[in-house]
Amino acid sequence: MTAGEVDVAVETRLTSVEQRYTAKRRVLVEILRRSTRPLTMPEMLEQGDGLAQSSVYRNMVVLEQAGVVRRIVTGDEFARFELAEDLTGHHHHHLVCTSCGAVADFIVPQEIEDLLESALVGVAEAHEFAVDGHRLDLSGLCRRCR
Repeated sequence: MTAGEVDVAVETRLTSVEQRYTAKRRVLVEILRRSTRPLTMPEMLEQGDGLAQSSVYRNMVVLEQAGVVRRIVTGDEFARFELAEDLTGHHHHHLVCTSCGAVADFIVPQEIEDLLESALVGVAEAHEFAVDGHRLDLSGLCRRCR
């Protein structure tokens, strides 16, 4: 999606939960859109001139509830955030270091992704659960922490 298309989609999602697409939320979405990896709130604060910490926390909760961002829980004290995959068009998974909290994206070959999706749908059907997507986060130790 282009930046304009992302903005339209974000505004639609926020409107659906009776929220507005404010200037501060636009800044946060743009910071995440430009990033090549999930960011912590302190990292977002560094990049957003004039953003108050309390405002970032409140706005990230709203953006997460609206399905605009995805939270990635790590082993360190900070969660990381990224734009929802359907807004980026980039389906991927994560390697999460349980020691330092580093997060790295990875993509599996399409054949493996198809097998994984099929297996997950089978599990879901056995439990009468309707799947609308999946996440795969592998936890362990990164190169530096090993």
